[in-house]
Amino acid sequence: MQRVMKSRGSPPITLELWDGSEIPPEGRQSIGRVRFSSPRTLLEVALRPDPAMGEAYVDGRIEVEGDLQMLVDAAFGSGTATPNRLRAWLNPLTALLRASSRTRAKDDIHRHYDLGNDFYRLWLDERMQYTCAFFPTPDASLERAQFAKLERVCRKLALRPGERVIEAGCGWGGLSLHMAERHGVRVRAFNISEEQVAWAREQAERRGLSKQVEFVLDDYRAASGTCDAFVSVGMLEHVGRRNFATLSRLIDRVLVRNGRGLVHSIGRARPQHMNVWLERYIFPGAYIPSLREMMAVFEPARFAVLDVENLRRHYAKTLEHWLARFERAVPEIEARYGAEFVRMWRLYLVSSCAAFRTGSCQLFQVVFSRQGNDAIPWSRDELDLAGSADLDLDLDSEPDLGLDREARRAAP
Repeated sequence: MQRVMKSRGSPPITLELWDGSEIPPEGRQSIGRVRFSSPRTLLEVALRPDPAMGEAYVDGRIEVEGDLQMLVDAAFGSGTATPNRLRAWLNPLTALLRASSRTRAKDDIHRHYDLGNDFYRLWLDERMQYTCAFFPTPDASLERAQFAKLERVCRKLALRPGERVIEAGCGWGGLSLHMAERHGVRVRAFNISEEQVAWAREQAERRGLSKQVEFVLDDYRAASGTCDAFVSVGMLEHVGRRNFATLSRLIDRVLVRNGRGLVHSIGRARPQHMNVWLERYIFPGAYIPSLREMMAVFEPARFAVLDVENLRRHYAKTLEHWLARFERAVPEIEARYGAEFVRMWRLYLVSSCAAFRTGSCQLFQVVFSRQGNDAIPWSRDELDLAGSADLDLDLDSEPDLGLDREARRAAP
């Protein structure tokens, strides 16, 4: 176990064994401790830290003393584990074999997104945005930051009234509704989560946008017709690298001559295997691409990449908000789903926050268009939202989404 810790950069964490003996950090002051309940648990973690560490924490066979976020941050920030050449060789092969077919994609999405809208309503913002927000200022509220993200995406796409937009993987419909309501476009949005589509259609009806926005319960590969803008926020991670070429052909087929597009995705600084625990228990079938791997979406169709922005720190801040709201809702979540579910999702949110804080994960927004398209913004100046009056939100003027507004106001 000492060798395992050293291979991972000797994080400042004390390991306490079942008999009370300790393995202190090498040459560093400890910031907390991890207790192992049995020799078997220690052996499992020593032999295969991923996924055994996460499984043991969720099962209660490992206990943490100290601030969980600080300990996970330290573990992520202590350096990369010793390279495993076999795993590095298998990584591309695994990504190809695990690529998402339509049937597998539906099963994978169902396991994560169809947990129930009531669960996500407990800790997301009012628009049910489950992707990285954009914080005009570090102290902006989550509601303001999510509104800013939606508006920033629209401005990057330079949307004009009457244009047609296809959105692939629309979540609970927040972006589609924003594009229609604030920018006067018509949207066809695709999603294979029944829970999310039902919510989105209800919101469109409430806001009088049913004629402008069509939420289609189907795979993104079923998209047809043409559009002036194509957008995908938070879906590429679920596509599977083998299907990037399929996505490229789809965009090429539907995008008009002067069309524009935006893909927003979690990314890596370099190709890297997916965390086994995360892929097994939280995001089955997911693969997080590097920026170079993402180019497989743009290069085959000769799309010109116009702008690349990395919002890594914004996602870390988003996750801080989500985690704080999740923790306040723990009694209700535990009553519905049980203590193990709470520990699993707590570990997921904490680990994700650590990944973006330390740079293990990035968040890329890539804007693209047809080659030679000059109908695009001249500069980034119009994207500046820090002083925009549009962001001075009055939540009471927003559609009633059935959420506790006072609780939202009090939230960080």
